Formats: sequence, C-alpha cells, structure tokens
Amino acid sequence: MKEASIPLTESEWNSAIAYAGRCFVRVEATEVESALHIWKEMEREAGVKSGGVTFNILFDIATKAGKHVLAEMVLNEMKTRGLAYNRFSYVGLIYYYGFKGDGAAIRTAYRDLVEAGQIVDTVVMNCVIASLIRAGEFPAAQQVYERMKGLVRRRTGQPIPRSDWRASRDMGRALDKASRSMRNDHQALQRLQAEQCLAPNLRTFCILLDHHVYVTGELRQVTTLLEEMQMFDVPLHGRIYVRIFKGFAYHGGMKYTSWTRQRLESVWTSLLSILNEDIGGVQMVKWMVIWVVRAFARCCGRERALQIWEEVRDRWKLVGEDEQGAVEHLLRHVLENTVSDDRHQ
Repeated sequence: MKEASIPLTESEWNSAIAYAGRCFVRVEATEVESALHIWKEMEREAGVKSGGVTFNILFDIATKAGKHVLAEMVLNEMKTRGLAYNRFSYVGLIYYYGFKGDGAAIRTAYRDLVEAGQIVDTVVMNCVIASLIRAGEFPAAQQVYERMKGLVRRRTGQPIPRSDWRASRDMGRALDKASRSMRNDHQALQRLQAEQCLAPNLRTFCILLDHHVYVTGELRQVTTLLEEMQMFDVPLHGRIYVRIFKGFAYHGGMKYTSWTRQRLESVWTSLLSILNEDIGGVQMVKWMVIWVVRAFARCCGRERALQIWEEVRDRWKLVGEDEQGAVEHLLRHVLENTVSDDRHQ
C-alpha cells in the first residue's frame, strides 16, 4: 500500500504496529524497536495522529518485553495528550503490575477499572489471577478463583459461554463501547454487569494448571482442577493435555512422586481415546509430541519413550518439514540422555 502511495488509516497503522511487536510468542528488543519504528513513521512521515488504541498496543508490547521504563513513558505520553483510559488500558495496567511483581498496584488498577465504570468479566478476572500469581501472591489468586466459582453457583441456570480468542476480543470491544455509552447511567451499567458471566473458562484453568505444573508440582491440585473443568462444562483441550504431560516430564521419575508411570499411562490412554474420537481442540501437534515423549522418557525410560515416539509420529499433524526436523533433533537429544527402562521399574 505504501509503495502504491495509498494512505494508511490509523487502524491499519495500528495493525502494522501490533504485528511487528507481537509476531513471535516472546517479545524481544528487536520486536520493540520494529514497533516503535512503525509508530514514528506513522506520526512523523504519514502525519497520522495516534489514538488510545495505538498507545494501548505500544504499552502491551513494552510490558511483554519487560521494558518497564518504556511502558511508563507510553503511559505518560497518553496523559500528556489527554487520552482517556479504556477497558484495554486498565486490563493492560493490571497485567503490567503483575510483571513488576506489585500486588498492591494490581489491586489499585482493578479498583480503578471498576470505579471507571468498566465491566468486569472472565477476561478481567483471568488477568487479575495471572497477575497476582506472577507477583508471587498465589493465595490471593486462588481467592479470586474461588470468588468466580461462588458467583457461578449463585447464578444457577445461567449458560456458560464457550468462546475462542476472537470472540473474547470482540466481546471486550463491545463491553468497552457499552461502558462508554452508559457512563452516566449507573443503573444500566449495573444491569449490564449483572448479565456478565464470570465463570472460569479454558484460560482460567490453563493459568492455574501452569502454577501447579511449574511451581508446586501438586498432582492432587491438578486433578481437582480437571474435575472442576467438568463441573463448569469446560471441554478438554490440547493445551490442557500439554500441561499435564509437562507435569510428568518435570516431576516424574523420582522416588515417592505422585506423578507415576501408571498415572502417565492412564493419561496417555485417555488422550488416545479422544484422538480416535476426533474431538475438536485436541490434536497431536508439535508441542504435544514433544511433551508426550519427554514425559515417557522421564517416567518410563528410553525403550518405552521410543515406542511412544513411533506412535505419535503416525498421528502428528505436521505444519512443515522445518517443524519436523526441529522436533526430531530435540527429541533425539532427549532420548540419547535417557536411561533404560529397567531404572524406572
């Protein structure tokens, strides 16, 4: 479009900035520089003035890259230009203070969101839970989760929506627009808030499972969360299985561990059953392949891991030859450094 001398709109510039800054899972200095370069080009060369959405994107990129000074500069620039915070700004602040490890600031940002008339939904609650955990306050995060469960129990009969990230994004935009249009109508805002479902969703359980897989290693807590997923009608997803296999890879293969070979075999049987039924959301993709084999290597030894590797290769949903080569190289290294099965009896 630039080469054809077609002027870009603010929305198109924002998309370019977001893509440059978030094109990889991890945001590094290179992505930050690319996003800032496009932003400067947008304002200085194209003469397109940045709005709140632009600064929300820049703030998110700076936060995920751990560039706290840059994030503060973005916030200050918003204030200088008189740009008001919206729903995404407040949620971004909660997320930012989680990265900084500031539990008090997380609570203040959440309180500011509520006092600004923004609608609280599952997305907001998930952000609070994840941020509190990142700040080292898991008991407080657990309390938020318990509160969500309590609210759902009091609202019996209310359907729990199943949504993907796109539906969640669109809902967020709709709630932000509704909050602005009802800013002076407190009763309407209260009615809208009362209609919101605050039930835990797939993202909620992924956040909590991550804590127990990476930090506590408590299989009992993992089992409880899986049971509660069923209670809230949250379907099993491939991301859940990946986390479970990670747990076996991290905590199995040791004396007195709860992450035993027998339990791993049971989870594997369950996964095979779901794969055979071709249930949506569960596929043998790259990360599933890696963690299944690593889990068996840790808990069962080289021979059993090689057997599993032969099985998963037949079910692997390959994206490309480069992916296959990278995974095979990694797993070859894992298996070469794995002891034989007799050490795992």
